[in-house]
Amino acid sequence: MSPHIQIPMAPIYVVDILGAAFMILLSAMCVGIARGLCRRDPENLLWTYLLWLSSGLLIFSLSRSGSHLVKYVLLALEMDKAWIQIRPITGSLNSLSFVLVGAITLFFSQIYATYQRMGQDKATIQGAHQEILALNANLERMVAERTRELSASEEKYRRLFEGSRDMVFICDGQGRLLDINQAGWQLLGAQEKGELLGRDLLERVLPTDNQGGLLDRLQDRDFVSDLEVVLRRDGAEDSIGLLAATVRRNQVGMPERIEGILKDISSRRWMERQLLQADKLASLGQLSAGVAHEINNPLGLILGYTQLLLRDLEPQGQVAQDLKVIEKHAQHCKRIVEDLLKFSRSSGTTKTQQDINGLLQEVLAVVRSKFELERVKVVEELASGLPRLTLDGDKMKQVFMNLLMNARQ
Repeated sequence: MSPHIQIPMAPIYVVDILGAAFMILLSAMCVGIARGLCRRDPENLLWTYLLWLSSGLLIFSLSRSGSHLVKYVLLALEMDKAWIQIRPITGSLNSLSFVLVGAITLFFSQIYATYQRMGQDKATIQGAHQEILALNANLERMVAERTRELSASEEKYRRLFEGSRDMVFICDGQGRLLDINQAGWQLLGAQEKGELLGRDLLERVLPTDNQGGLLDRLQDRDFVSDLEVVLRRDGAEDSIGLLAATVRRNQVGMPERIEGILKDISSRRWMERQLLQADKLASLGQLSAGVAHEINNPLGLILGYTQLLLRDLEPQGQVAQDLKVIEKHAQHCKRIVEDLLKFSRSSGTTKTQQDINGLLQEVLAVVRSKFELERVKVVEELASGLPRLTLDGDKMKQVFMNLLMNARQ
């Protein structure tokens, strides 16, 4: 029979007691670390799981290690019966604490799966958020670009509006002025735009064809084009203009805006009158040439026969004196006819040294009789000592004739 081997139990007890103490200490340290992690990141589910798990392990270690320590204390005090009574309780506590740790693990496994899905949803939402931010930034950029384009377009059309030499205006549906460019309010004789805003503009724009008022015509046809009108001006003579205007209607068909452009053609009409007068003068010159030729022949006969009769008569006789009067007036008529012929004669431009006063007096000799018949008085104030000028005498006389005819009117 083999001898019994005696193994010393003291070291085992020491290791068991120290291990139990260290188990409790380490579990408590794990709980402290997990609590610190949870305080730094309360929303982190993993740190929450570690806190619960370490708490369960702390309970298990307290139950397991505490039962060992109680066992050794009771055995050392020779209270074996007490240990026998407590032993099932400590075993139950150990089992419950282990079940608690397992339940915590299973519960948090489900929670973690949900947490992962939430993380995925969060990532999806963050991706959508980033996409929305990108779309919003792109939209803001497009809005900014569109705003710049609209501003540039508005500035361009505003420059066209303000820089136009013609009157550009905008009225409401009843003809009250809403906006007008600088050329417009200056044409109307105003000192600034504000003097005209809100006033009825169309009552100052009168069609020359006398076929109805402008507002009625616009409301009937919605537009006018190249309509000749008379523009009433403040403190100045009326102007003649060409009007182009359009009516803008609202959704229910009522006139909302009247937009138009009016071009001042007063200077054009003046030029047309001058051209017409020039044509009349040209026709008059041709007529004068024909009349002068027709008159010149009888005048030559009158002068010829008068001079023949004077040769056969006594110079001091009454008949001779009467013939001299006839000769004098015939000579005067002959000079007038010769002036008409010279004035109406067309030729190329020939520049020579001319006396400007002499040219003017020749023209006055032609028109003086007509002016006297119309009771128009011509006052001559000619400067003396003027130098002779190199110019076309005939053309200069035509200029003087035009000036005199315009002055007569």
